[in-house]
Amino acid sequence: MIYGDPRDQATDDAAVAAFTQGYGERAASLPPVAIVIAAYNEEGAIGPVIEALPDQVCGLATAAIVVADGCSDGTVREAAAAGAMVCDVPVNRGQGAALRLGYRLARDGGAAYIVTTDADGQYNPAEIQTVLAPVAAGEADFVTGSRRLGSQETLSVLTGQKISDTTFGLRAMRAEITAAVRLEQPQYQASELLIGVITHGYKVTEVPATIHRRRVGESKKGQNPFYQLHLPGVNNLFYGMRFARVIYGTWWRERRRSGRPLESEPAGAAGRATGPEAAGQSESAGSSASGTARIGPVDSAAQMNGSGPGSVETSASSATAGAPVSGDPAKRT
Repeated sequence: MIYGDPRDQATDDAAVAAFTQGYGERAASLPPVAIVIAAYNEEGAIGPVIEALPDQVCGLATAAIVVADGCSDGTVREAAAAGAMVCDVPVNRGQGAALRLGYRLARDGGAAYIVTTDADGQYNPAEIQTVLAPVAAGEADFVTGSRRLGSQETLSVLTGQKISDTTFGLRAMRAEITAAVRLEQPQYQASELLIGVITHGYKVTEVPATIHRRRVGESKKGQNPFYQLHLPGVNNLFYGMRFARVIYGTWWRERRRSGRPLESEPAGAAGRATGPEAAGQSESAGSSASGTARIGPVDSAAQMNGSGPGSVETSASSATAGAPVSGDPAKRT
């Protein structure tokens, strides 16, 4: 992936090195499905989440990777005790940064598919099968769950593809597409990833899914400079403003990167690749682990974004993880 801030790359490089050293061959030989979870101070919640994850999905073995985003409680210890592979990052940067690192660990470890879920137990682990099935069958590159399948959001107008739930955290994707999409948002990463995937011509679909009330702790989403005052109305205002900024900013940036026209396309057009994507499809980059044809410019983009020889990630030297980061409360996962 492309890093907009060298401090982020230094932090990720150091975290990857520590993870690889700590888990050895296990980190380099992941099973086909990596379940990636970003966690910030989820002691009491993360253990039951890990324990409830399936050992196999769609007939494929799984491994849980928890990226502990600057946790100051017992999250790391609890997740490891429950059986997860834990990447302990000493600085808190936000859910987007943690997931981006988790994607990189999954790709580096050879996972064919990535599933994401939250650390707070709000998603049903039984529905991992539902979101992964179309990807494993070669019917989609990216699948997201939806609480309100059938409604429409602003993102649908921008991308030309109807998406009813842009922030749902239970998702499944082919691992390599995470290297072809630029990810730089510390928060609201679900929408940034979704827009990038659609804009670059990958096949996206939704499936009905559920979300449960959080039972332990409190949500860190939608935080604002007055977070410690616990003002829900102010939280919602700041969440809406930041979310809109991410939606429009990502759409504009990815349209320019993909070489596609900036005006909105008619519904259904987003599934067709144009420009560099079309060239990548016609040349055929081979087949995925499931044996189906790849959809999208996976190989060339992967080298550019950090998953192949000569890439930004593989050529960059590791640095210490103590690089300064912003103290903005919104950085919390």
